[in-house]
Amino acid sequence: MTLLEQLNRYQPYNEQEEKDREVILRWLQADPEHIFTRDNTAAHMTASAWVVSGDRTKVLMAYHNLYDSWAWLGGHADGDEDLLNVALREVREESGIHDVRPVTEEIFSVEALCVDGHIKNGSYVSSHIHLNVTYLLEADPSQELHHKADENKAAAWFGLEEVYEKSSEPWFIDHIYRKLNRKLQEQYGRTL
Repeated sequence: MTLLEQLNRYQPYNEQEEKDREVILRWLQADPEHIFTRDNTAAHMTASAWVVSGDRTKVLMAYHNLYDSWAWLGGHADGDEDLLNVALREVREESGIHDVRPVTEEIFSVEALCVDGHIKNGSYVSSHIHLNVTYLLEADPSQELHHKADENKAAAWFGLEEVYEKSSEPWFIDHIYRKLNRKLQEQYGRTL
């Protein structure tokens, strides 16, 4: 099933997801040739992962250099239209864990995320939008963690509520991380 088909089938969880899904669908239809690459400098596809422990009490996060904050894992599609594959790849690259698997292959969440202009590899990257699809993944917290020095300073597991204390990005805490934990609770019975 194509991403377009998955998104058309996806039932938004709240108004944020409803509006952001519309934005993502418009971009996918308007620029299918470039939307999965950074050639589209205004907006491009990314994938994120909400990586939880098997008992659903912990979340894996990385301390991202760019945002100077603990955050979820994920990254650019870079030409790969299989965003679940992108999410799995990014988790492995950013945390060093190898045994990570989808709880479900269905989309867990959608977001259109603003990225401020910044310097990357010595060059300026203009402000743009990440058209993001999030997947719910599972891993064993006993696996050894490593960080990816060019992207993050560390990777670590935190309790579900602890995520709100560790992140220094209020918008993400209020609009993304709380939503993801609520969905985890509602869909998989984990009480916060």
